[in-house]
Amino acid sequence: MEVEQHVAELVENSKKALHEIEMYNQEQVDNVVRVIAKAIYDAAEPLAKMAVEETQLGVYEDKVAKNRGKSRVIWNDLKDKKTVGIIQEKKNKGMIYVAKPMGVVAAITPCTNPIVTPMCNAMLAIKGRNSIIISPHPRAKKCSTEAVRIINKKLKAISAPKNLIQIISEPSIKATNELMQMCDVTLATGGMAMVKAAYSSGKPSFGVGAGNVQGIVDTGVDLDEVAKKMIAGRIFDNGIICSGEQSIIAHENQYDDVIEAFKANGAYYAGDEEVIDKFRSVLFQDGTLNPKLVGQTVQCIAETAGVEVPQDTRVIILRAAGVGEADVLCKEKMCPVMVSFKYNTFEHAIRIAQTNLNYEGKGHSCVMHSNNLEHIKHVGESLTVSRLVVNQPSSTGAGGSFYNGFAPTTTLGTGSWGNNSISENLTYKHLINVTRIGLYNPNPHIPTDEEIFRDTSQVELGDLVGSS
Repeated sequence: MEVEQHVAELVENSKKALHEIEMYNQEQVDNVVRVIAKAIYDAAEPLAKMAVEETQLGVYEDKVAKNRGKSRVIWNDLKDKKTVGIIQEKKNKGMIYVAKPMGVVAAITPCTNPIVTPMCNAMLAIKGRNSIIISPHPRAKKCSTEAVRIINKKLKAISAPKNLIQIISEPSIKATNELMQMCDVTLATGGMAMVKAAYSSGKPSFGVGAGNVQGIVDTGVDLDEVAKKMIAGRIFDNGIICSGEQSIIAHENQYDDVIEAFKANGAYYAGDEEVIDKFRSVLFQDGTLNPKLVGQTVQCIAETAGVEVPQDTRVIILRAAGVGEADVLCKEKMCPVMVSFKYNTFEHAIRIAQTNLNYEGKGHSCVMHSNNLEHIKHVGESLTVSRLVVNQPSSTGAGGSFYNGFAPTTTLGTGSWGNNSISENLTYKHLINVTRIGLYNPNPHIPTDEEIFRDTSQVELGDLVGSS
């Protein structure tokens, strides 16, 4: 069967399922979403095993934790949200909001998250009463297809619409492009070339940007706790998570203590330029991350570099030779490797982080360990990031968790800084159309021209002077 015909049939089937799910009430919709989450939760172990074996990326135990954790936190976040009929009324404004589906959703999913991304995208799409077609990464087609098969088996048991969730059995660039042309909206999670193609498809699209999470360590913090959390974030699933920690930016007066804390928690620190060069030469080739080392173990990376590290090493830390473009190590490294920097003032720390982000990862995320709320706010005001993750592992926190208020998801927008349409975590609200009903108010307060054009800056200044 020709690719165009195959995709056209998928879309036609998806439209039929869309017409059925549109008729569902909130309780019916939520039951479908719950079943999707529970299906992956129950099959977490075999799906994790299958994903590691097929993709040769990541860590089995971490993928099990991811399958269970994401299914739990995403469903917990979605279950009380209104997405059917009238979802909000603002009586003081005379506004009524009515949710409608967007249509057929195309979801382009990566080999780094071949189970939870299809699950998450399906949950978000169906929460908005959409149907969905998944185009998996060719390197992960078997495990992604199995995940969809398991979900659909559970959906059939509750008589959910047939073909509500479909997957391209033989994914290819051509099939993906055809799907993006025929769908109503695209979720693009993967490389920047694919995200760019989604934005060029002529249909609404939500993509992601490159990650390169900078880690600022403030003074006055428990360095042992910082090391534990940053290492946990960096090594999760062998570092393939885009929100994983990439750098340690520490004050010069406590830099040595920071490094010792990391070493005490299983880090191998390379401060010798000759050793650093060995790692640099194998990690990056012509400025591009070596794909053979993505998602690989510390021992594999060290062996490739010809460097002997202790067998129990959990993460490799390399002292950067410069900031931003001065050292290719300042780019994203999708493996358990970090770089370290010294700062002399807090403003200097922010400049280091921003310079690295300008090199790669602008708009994504930053992690900070601090007990100083003013410093935390200042970083949030200063850096061009969509998320500032505070006092927690970034890789498991930036995508939403029970310990913060970020929307639980697997798709993290990077805003205009990262050429994305959103600067927040993708969630159900991005996959619904909303009809806004504006009621007539016969007795509004209409301000005078003097009230409208009043110079409030002078009033505020006078108030400040008067109060001193």
